[in-house]
Amino acid sequence: MRDAEIIRVALVGNPNTGKSSLFNELTGLKQKVSNYPGVTVERRIGMAKISKDCRAIISDLPGTYSINPTSIDENIVLQTFLNTDVDDYPDVVVLVADVENLKRNLFLFTQIKDLEIPVILVINMADQMEKRGISIDIEQLKKELNAQVVLISTKKNIGIDQVKSAILNFKEVKEAPFSQIAERIDPSFFPLLNKQFENLSLYRSWLLLTQHQRIDIDSTLKDQIQKVNLNGHNLSKMQNRETILRYQLINGILKKTYKVDTKAATGLRFKLDKILTHKVFGYVIFASILLVIFQSIFDWASIPMDFIDTRFASFGTWVSSQLAPGVFTELITEGIIPGIGGIVIFIPQIAILFTFVAILEETGYMSRVVFLMDRIMRRFGMSGKSVVPLISGTACAIPAIMAARNISGWKERLITILVTPFITCSARLPVYAILIALIIPETRFGVFSLRGLTLMGLYLLGFAAALITAFVLQKVLKIKSSSFFVVEMPNYKLPILKNVGITVFEKTKAFVFGAGKIILALSVVLWFLASHGPVDFKNAEAIVTEQSVNTNDAQLLNQEIEAYKLENSYIGIAGKSIEPAIKPLGYDWKVGIALLTSFAAREVFVSTLATIYSVEDSEETNTIKERMAAEINPDTGKPMFNLPVGMSLMIFYAFAMQCMSTLAVVKKETNSWKWPLLQFIGMTIFAYTAAFITFQIFS
Repeated sequence: MRDAEIIRVALVGNPNTGKSSLFNELTGLKQKVSNYPGVTVERRIGMAKISKDCRAIISDLPGTYSINPTSIDENIVLQTFLNTDVDDYPDVVVLVADVENLKRNLFLFTQIKDLEIPVILVINMADQMEKRGISIDIEQLKKELNAQVVLISTKKNIGIDQVKSAILNFKEVKEAPFSQIAERIDPSFFPLLNKQFENLSLYRSWLLLTQHQRIDIDSTLKDQIQKVNLNGHNLSKMQNRETILRYQLINGILKKTYKVDTKAATGLRFKLDKILTHKVFGYVIFASILLVIFQSIFDWASIPMDFIDTRFASFGTWVSSQLAPGVFTELITEGIIPGIGGIVIFIPQIAILFTFVAILEETGYMSRVVFLMDRIMRRFGMSGKSVVPLISGTACAIPAIMAARNISGWKERLITILVTPFITCSARLPVYAILIALIIPETRFGVFSLRGLTLMGLYLLGFAAALITAFVLQKVLKIKSSSFFVVEMPNYKLPILKNVGITVFEKTKAFVFGAGKIILALSVVLWFLASHGPVDFKNAEAIVTEQSVNTNDAQLLNQEIEAYKLENSYIGIAGKSIEPAIKPLGYDWKVGIALLTSFAAREVFVSTLATIYSVEDSEETNTIKERMAAEINPDTGKPMFNLPVGMSLMIFYAFAMQCMSTLAVVKKETNSWKWPLLQFIGMTIFAYTAAFITFQIFS
């Protein structure tokens, strides 16, 4: 082997086969997430050490049941295998199959093999074979498929080295097609097609002819396709015949190699499904799980959050004592440290949320939730597939909106895109967490607390708003509806801790660093705007000293000077200008500044206030929570963040768009500014009205 030899591997398979688990086992944390060129679909790429002198670049392609795509995500798989001119074209394909659904998985395998690409069949969940009464003659299966076959268990870490060995020796994998199936579809048509595309394999030519409208191809191929004379042949009928012929061949192979002893198989899955998808108990169980999640977010995270909060406060004080007074010291202690502290403090809560979501997905329960909620979704103009984006929205609206690509009907997909931002995402969690901690008492009801119940109520409120809005849009939008719902129920399994850990690490890292870039930049800008201003700002000391009655008390005089400076700074002027519009909601100009800056990202709300209060408070000894709790409303003389204001703010953030990145992705997915602008205006009006009503009720 040459030094630094690189093998390019495409990892493919049906959904729920353990493809991503194998990817994690091979790459560990040596992976990154990016977008496919030209589209917003995410892809994972990782580096795996195959041998001492060889590395593999592994691309985890979207899950698909067939190389003939039915969604935008699945187009990626077809594009990957038909676009042979790119530098990252795979040297070998690793197709991951589920041992219990081998027949369906082999359909995709035979299609890829007919493209005459080296394919390694990896059969996962080998640890379940005995329990399910399954036996496989691996050697005979290799012979029948004319391919390399590896039996593995990602859960038990069995067979991973064999997969690496097969990848290392991929040149020994035969590239011959699975069968002469193309010629059997229609003997009179395919010889003509072969002549038209002499430089391509027959099945590749067939896919180009039938799927060329779904992918980007060069002008030469387009001209060749247009010259193809169908001579009355029906492409749709030939595609149906292809499916029938493939399954006939697969059935013949499995009769020789695959046996299932139904008496040995257990019926636990069906018993669990009967309970978890029950029309009454299913919802009760799901609600109970949600309650546990939200309770845990507060109870488990409180200690590390308090620790982080006090450490950042102490660190700011220490840095201030170590550096010489001046602009640079103020930038560090009043801008950067409070801003970053305003996001780092919420890492424990976000990590707990992602941990629960990852466990629910790993165990197979999330698919049951999708099936269960389909009964509700259809009444509100959405497809059962809409549940996937809505549930994904609890992490972030951006990938959730992209996940709506799996919905075939345009009306159902558009409604899902428009209502998904109502779902409480992880960016709202910092806002909710700090406000709940300020205004909701630590009252407990047995093992549950009022704070946990409040958080769950806000999540349910967002979900209810999404459903109500979807119902209205269903009546208003005059778009033809045509969609269907298909969901696979994967087997129940114990979560693989490594997969959960990697998922939590990657998603938390993406949240922190993605938000951190915005927060750091905004914190510096906010500090500058709050520390500089026009003439009144520059002459603050003289003006306050002349007007103040506390000239003999240096501490009170200094606080008056700092408050005057903030109010007459550039950012103070901006906040004052919008104060008349937000005063009916109970907010002052400082909160108004936070509302404006949080349009970049919702979680910036807390760090903005932390930065503003750091500039205002020269002592810098309090934590973020203490600074907000100590803020006094000058009009009432009472705490600024009391119950009416806190509830009003939470309701505002529950319904407001407040996320420019989400607007951008909605524009990308709808290919128009019409829908994101209508969405932004509608959600803002809704949020303002709801916040106003809430403030009046609690006042």
